[in-house]
Amino acid sequence: MQIFIIIKKTLKIIMYSLELSLRYSPFPLSIQKKELEEVKRIYDQIKNSMNETLEISNLIELSCDKVKDKLIAVRAQEIISVQIYEKSSVAGGAKKPGFSLNID
Repeated sequence: MQIFIIIKKTLKIIMYSLELSLRYSPFPLSIQKKELEEVKRIYDQIKNSMNETLEISNLIELSCDKVKDKLIAVRAQEIISVQIYEKSSVAGGAKKPGFSLNID
């Protein structure tokens, strides 16, 4: 009698979400990236665009690593906030979407 043991490895895939809140919109826009350095670079680009004068409104184009055909273009002056958070596929995510304050 042979006994077969099947070992199922849990593959933890980490994605980094970048979420934008827009003026006059109740729903945030978000993209996911695989590399933290890339999402930080995009975050800094958006922050710099938000700090520029209102006469110049940059168009920011974003693509998503999770949904390959997802493309977003938004005017920098319409962005009121931006955040980065880690999202894990094993536990369903490290935090809920949206801006929140965790007080322990």
